[in-house]
Amino acid sequence: MVNLMSEISIISEKVSNEISKVIGELSIPEVLRESSYHLLKAGGKRLRPFMLVKSYEACGGTGSKAYPAAVAVEVLHTFTLIHDDIIDRDEIRRGVPTVHVLWGIPQAIISGDMLFALVYKVLSKNLKAEGVRDSVIVDVIERFSEALIDICAGQTMDMSMAEKPVCNVTMEDYMEMIKLKTARLYMVSVEIGGLIAEASLKEVEALKNYGFYSGMSFQMVDDLLGVSGVEEELGKPVGSDIREGKKTIVVLEALNRLDDGGRRRLMEVLGNRSASKEEILGAIRLIEASGAVEHVKKLAHHYSSEAKKALTSLPKTEASELLEALTDFIVERRY
Repeated sequence: MVNLMSEISIISEKVSNEISKVIGELSIPEVLRESSYHLLKAGGKRLRPFMLVKSYEACGGTGSKAYPAAVAVEVLHTFTLIHDDIIDRDEIRRGVPTVHVLWGIPQAIISGDMLFALVYKVLSKNLKAEGVRDSVIVDVIERFSEALIDICAGQTMDMSMAEKPVCNVTMEDYMEMIKLKTARLYMVSVEIGGLIAEASLKEVEALKNYGFYSGMSFQMVDDLLGVSGVEEELGKPVGSDIREGKKTIVVLEALNRLDDGGRRRLMEVLGNRSASKEEILGAIRLIEASGAVEHVKKLAHHYSSEAKKALTSLPKTEASELLEALTDFIVERRY
């Protein structure tokens, strides 16, 4: 029986130690080091690095060759979070003040930019030091770059959706946005694990499908936790998505299900940054009563099941079993 949380913890510690080392070796102003490292040292689930390493191992990879890419994917993820927090004006992330709150927006932008540059330094230098072939390194960097372009497209869609009246945002818009903004990074993480292991095309394709379905499920659960989570576990206020007017799958589904009166009451709170805590809680009760929460839970479980199916193309190993166990964790997590 595999111990998922123990394995995640082991890889998380290795990746965190390497990130600390990489940032510590940079010749940069101390304020840039502190602001860039702030969210990375605050923790995080480190699921993407875990998926990358286990995908590498599931395709026959051994040793530490995949770790530089695991570090790079976590650094890339953190870069996107810093900029997302600026865009969304979020003040708390991982239970600590966001970078722009502590150091201001200009320094936060620079910190994100520095992490973005660090991704490619780690990939080009450290993968080579691990003995990864040059042609594979070039392929990995190309896949990272393509993924980042898609992530930027997804973020643009997210901002565009935020400016539209909710009646003009479709479920199809939402699904395309999270595919690009969230699922894409999961896809490239497992894809790169396979590439470094020099897996077959069939195995890499299976991993990409696994990453896609896992990422979609992850975002749906994130949206659910935004209305049903526990603040102390989430590290951010429950209901913040409603206050910010985000068109999450839970909100869109609730608006489709509510009657005119319920829809009007929800719309009065959605996007109202000055809404009281009681008004936010009232909106959450409306969403729950509509049946939207249960519907989205079922959908997240469906995507999780599809992720498991994708893994059947891989050899049955401890690594593939851990990837399968991760799909259950994603849909059952509380943070």
